Formats: sequence, structure tokens, C-alpha cells
Amino acid sequence: MRAHEAGALHAQAGHRAPPWLSAPRDVNDLVPQLWSSTAKKTGEGSLVVGGVDVRDLVAEHGSPAYVLDEDDFRTRARAFKNAFKDFDVYYAGKAFLSTTVVRWVMEEGLNLDVCSGGELAVALKAGADPKRLGFHGNNKSESELARALDAGVGRIIADSLYEIDRLIALARERGVVAPVMIRVTAGVEAHTHEYIATAHEDQKFGFSITSGAAFEAVAKVNEAAELELLGLHSHIGSQIFDSSGFEVAAKRVIALHARVSDELGVDMPEIDLGGGFGIAYTTQDDPSDPAQLATEMGKIVEHECRAFGVDVPKISIEPGRAIVGPAMCTVYSVGTVKEVELDNNAARTYVSVDGGMSDNIRAALYDADYSCTLANRYSDAPPTLARVVGKHCESGDIVVKDEFLPGDVGPGDLVAVPGTGAYCRSMASNYNHVPRPPVIAVKDGQTRVVVRRETEDDLLLLDMGVEGQVSEANNPIEPTPSLSPEPSASEVEE
Repeated sequence: MRAHEAGALHAQAGHRAPPWLSAPRDVNDLVPQLWSSTAKKTGEGSLVVGGVDVRDLVAEHGSPAYVLDEDDFRTRARAFKNAFKDFDVYYAGKAFLSTTVVRWVMEEGLNLDVCSGGELAVALKAGADPKRLGFHGNNKSESELARALDAGVGRIIADSLYEIDRLIALARERGVVAPVMIRVTAGVEAHTHEYIATAHEDQKFGFSITSGAAFEAVAKVNEAAELELLGLHSHIGSQIFDSSGFEVAAKRVIALHARVSDELGVDMPEIDLGGGFGIAYTTQDDPSDPAQLATEMGKIVEHECRAFGVDVPKISIEPGRAIVGPAMCTVYSVGTVKEVELDNNAARTYVSVDGGMSDNIRAALYDADYSCTLANRYSDAPPTLARVVGKHCESGDIVVKDEFLPGDVGPGDLVAVPGTGAYCRSMASNYNHVPRPPVIAVKDGQTRVVVRRETEDDLLLLDMGVEGQVSEANNPIEPTPSLSPEPSASEVEE
């Protein structure tokens, strides 16, 4: 169900928590499954991540700030690598990507999936082995495809007949053979928000198995001397908590795999079942761990291959959110708190912070739920049901729709939101001309700037009318002093 047109604040009456949210016994406690593995509260009630007190982090780097737990990221990447030991594991870079993260991914033995020329540029800049890259996208330009071929990308996931034609022409010009997988839609709609369910028929991605378009695409690639047919790629959606959708999709994909073998005499070496593995954003979420997923998906693939009488191909998966999502939290400073009277003698406490939909659009876009905690002190005040909102000029600018915070939360306090590693920085914007926050990696009590904070000077650099612009009075317009904090020397690292 989509959020209310006027914003999610109109959707529920105040002081009535959703059914899954219960008042905590101690509002200061963390819910461990929502946070990175090193996150904890001190005796003073402050949040510590990677051995770094967020009060010190904010004092040095300002707020809001994304805080990335390096040990947690690496541990989750390693868990997928070890659990899916017979699979190829591709980190889905669209969740969050930087040159530092690319290096972590490569060092942990994972491959990397990119889906734009920009993401490919980051991967190559970081020194990633091109053979360990997969290139997605439903509308790759000729220049993007050319760059992928020139770099020697390990596989290109074709999404249309036009793209196949472009690849043939570009590969022929270069005298190379392009490694290609075919993105297929298996007709499976994951149990998730319709905007992030990608395998049903009525959407932009892939070739339909049901209509025969997928078989046609496979035949076209197989006939082209300039292309190497690697196999089929399927992705059924995002934030998925069980393997039932993968089971239906695998059956249909392996059926097509067997048909290609029977009718074209081609034994494709690979199948990619995509990603979409869910994480816990709130206590209502119950995700599977990598070991459980690996066991269930391995059994599914073996069963279906045996049923269709084909050898088990090399299987790959693409976790993104499940690795980086819990490894990051966002720390905000509280600016104002107000109690708003509603109908039927209800009220709502609004806690306004210094970020919002420009650093996390998911609540507004997907009606996503998040949790949060008071991060700078212990409070013995009773819990109150609050709504954490941003500073943007939108009534739907909501960070956390419903959560219990101490009743004395006020200006100057820090509030931290867990589970913000996936898509928050990737989908961040400069709405209302708000500069985007930095990404600060933490490990063993040390901080490292992965992506520096934007400044107003950064925004103005793109405005080509600033220099030399003349006002109506024919007087030069004086540049406006920047109000954003200047990046420290360490923040210019990457």
C-alpha cells in the first residue's frame, strides 16, 4: 500500500503504535538484530560503533553522517562467501558503492555487480579485476557498453534485443567476444512493495520466459560469433524473507535452461538467481541468515536440475542490502520537538532532525519503516511514541514513522537510525539544495572518511550562472558565503 498522498503523517492517528511495535521495557536499550555487530551503548547511554562514540564522531565530522562499520561489512560479506561456497557471490553495488567498499569486496573474495557507467567507473578506479565484474542495466548506452568491453568486464547482462545488436556491433569493431547473460522475467512477484518487485511480467526488466522472448534472445546471442552465451539471469525482487519465490523462479529458469540444451544443443554454464535478501529494519522483520539461504537455495537448484535432467550449472547470487544494510547507521542532531494535537484527543510528538528525505528517501518512496535510538545520553524519562522527521519542505519528509523515544528528547540530542547502508546514500539527493552527508567508516576506535561531506560550494560549482551573472540593476551578484562545514583534510581522501 502506498503512503498517503499528502504524506505518511496523515495515515495514522497519534499515540497509537502499529501492531508490531511495543513499548520497550528500557527505551535506552538497542535491539541487537537491527544494528551492526559492534554497536553498543555505554553506561552513559551513548552509542558506540566500531569502537567510536558517535558523540566524538559528530564533534569531528558533523551531522548528519552515515556511519559504516567496516568489521560488520566484512563479516557479512565473508558469511555469504562461506555459506555459498559452491556459488559465485556478486556484491550488488547499487546498494552502496565507493572505491573503499569495492576494495573490501575484492579483498573478501566476492565479485561485484554494477549497473551504470558511473558504478563501473568507481569499480575500475578502485582497481577491481574487470573479470570479476558483472554489468547490469535495462538501457546501457553504446559508450557504457564500449567501456565495459574495453575494460574486459567478466559478464554483461543483456536486457533487450537492441542491446544485443549493440553488443554485436561493438564487439565486432573491437575484434573481441563479449560474455553475455540473458536477463529473464520468470513471472514471479516477490512478496514486497510493487515498485521493488522485478520479476512479474508488467515491468521494464528482462525477457519474458512465458511469451517466448527469452528463448528468442538466447538463440540470437548463441548465433552471434561476437558473443559468448554464459547463461540466464533472474531477479525476483527485494527485501525477501523466504525462499519460496526463488523456488518458483528457479523451476522456470531451469526449465528454459533445459529447453535451450534440448533444442539448440547448447549447455549454458551459468545461472544467476539474483539477490533481494531482506534485512531487519524493525522488530517486525525476520530475515534468514546466509547459511540457511544457501542450504535452501542449493536444494532447490539440485532438485530442479534433477527433475529436468540437466547438470547443475554454476550458480551465482547478488546480495547487496544483506551485506551493507545493517553495517551502516545514520546519526542526526535534533533541532526541534513539538507535540501536535490531532483528532479524537490524540497527539503526536514530532522530533525534527538535520537531515531527512535527501539522505533517506525510502520512507517517502516505499513507505519503508525504520527504527531509531537516542544516541548521546542515558534517559530515565518514560518512553513516548514519536515520529522522526526531516528538515525538508515536504509533509512526507519522514525518517522514522513510529518509534518509542525518551519523553525528554530535545534540541541538541543525537538520534541514530540503524539499517541505512542500502540505498540511502545511493539514492540521496540535494533536494532543497541540502548537501549530502559524509560516509564515515569506523573500525577499532578509528574513523576514516569514505565519502566526504558535500558543501554549498560543491552545489554552486554546478550552477553555471553564478560567475559573472548580472542582476537587473546591472550590478554583479556577490557570491553567498557558504554555510556548510568545510571538509577537513581527512575528508578529502576519496
